[in-house]
Amino acid sequence: MKRDKMIQRLGEKWDILIIGGGATGLGAAVDASSRGLKTLLVEQSDFAKATSSRSTKLIHGGLRYLQQGNLALVLEALRERGRLCQNAPHLIYHRAFFVPSYHWWQGPFYGIGLKIYDMLAGKLGLQPSRHLSKEETLEALPNIESDDLFGGTIYYDGQFDDSRLAIALALTAADHEGALINYMKVTGLIKEKNHVEGAILHDAETGETHEVRAKVVINATGVFTDEVRHMDDPNAQKIVQPSQGVHIVLDGSFLESETAIMIPHTADGRVLFMVPWLGKVLVGTTDTPVDKPALEPKPHEEEISFILKEAGKYLAKPPKHSDILSTFAGLRPLIAAEGGKKTAALSRDHSILVSNAGLITIAGGKWTTYRKMAEDVIDKALLVGGFEEHSCKTKTLKLHAFLEDADPLNPWSTYGSDKESIEKIIKEDPSLDQFLHSKLPYLKGEVIWHVREEMARTVEDVLARRTRSLLLDAKLSVKVAPIVASLIAQELGLSKTWEDAQVASFKELASNYII
Repeated sequence: MKRDKMIQRLGEKWDILIIGGGATGLGAAVDASSRGLKTLLVEQSDFAKATSSRSTKLIHGGLRYLQQGNLALVLEALRERGRLCQNAPHLIYHRAFFVPSYHWWQGPFYGIGLKIYDMLAGKLGLQPSRHLSKEETLEALPNIESDDLFGGTIYYDGQFDDSRLAIALALTAADHEGALINYMKVTGLIKEKNHVEGAILHDAETGETHEVRAKVVINATGVFTDEVRHMDDPNAQKIVQPSQGVHIVLDGSFLESETAIMIPHTADGRVLFMVPWLGKVLVGTTDTPVDKPALEPKPHEEEISFILKEAGKYLAKPPKHSDILSTFAGLRPLIAAEGGKKTAALSRDHSILVSNAGLITIAGGKWTTYRKMAEDVIDKALLVGGFEEHSCKTKTLKLHAFLEDADPLNPWSTYGSDKESIEKIIKEDPSLDQFLHSKLPYLKGEVIWHVREEMARTVEDVLARRTRSLLLDAKLSVKVAPIVASLIAQELGLSKTWEDAQVASFKELASNYII
């Protein structure tokens, strides 16, 4: 993907204009472009900047939704989990999860629920759940709290790197002649005869303004959904209630296992996950209602303390504030409920609305069901735009750089078949065959690839989303920021002044991730 070449295409006549470059918008771009529709996607910041890079890194049916009795959502999510495992095996891998029992009745209770979970997955299931004795549990999870432990149940779900999947979706849409541009903000909608016909765009890099026309405009902006709806109709009712989820990242020694732990019920009504991820342990999440959406939400002290307290109940070595390598917050774009219902109880189903002026809005949902959300919204776009029937291709569509038999424990697996192209870059310049830092699994050559082919424009793009350095160890990411800034500047022909400004900007950003 070349940003300058994508910008040169803005004057084309588009079938579909998608606003928003998170999971929902990128999924819609893949669906539309693979159907043969001329598709343009614009994102105000970087792809997956907000919610879609701040998840718990799970592709799952959702045991909590099973507890709530939402079998339809669980069934749909499990079906989509299976399809994604088939279409992107280099990005999605199986992870064992353990549900501990500290009371005699919990084993049978959770065991039955997980058997139902297995049954709902059907032919697209991963592996069957099974009971573990206390001795088997301690062998699999040596650092779990052993006092009063009865054993528990193992089940299997999917794990992934969310922002890497987002980039793969962008590349897949580009493979199908879609145009995708980051740092291109919609500042207004174009209407003719009270019908939405396009949008006014502001290029954050150059300050230039562009007008684009499309037969159908789709609002897929997540927590910013209502802002775009109000561009169409200032009196439109708010439909999104953001909810903040916070995670902390710990050293891998706190778990010392490739088996994750899932706690079905915490004090705030959510589940708690402790998941091995890229050599660290990811722990979360919270559920805190938020009044106003933000691109860079900040964790609250009470949320961090809550996670530490809950995690400490189940780990032999309870974590402290000083053990946290990074902490991050994300906002869930939940559909608002009447009567002030708690956000933990709000549905993760998605909704599609069409305004009187023809603006299509898709809101809600979750990463696991992004493909089905995309199918539904493009089906709606065909009706609104009066297009001929174009059948959906994505149920079996292999994502960009599809590669079977990838090693999920190898950070290079997320590149799939593109790995060979990165190795070629390094071979041409052996100085790029160096790690950014001895404690981070990323080479300098990868940064060149991110800039050259994945539209990374800033130090943050590279360290927060193309690699996951900021999440793995926030302090270390600050140390390598000057190296990354220099590599980007060399590739794009930018000045030392730009480098210095980027390092300062990233240092300020990273302070939100450091305890």
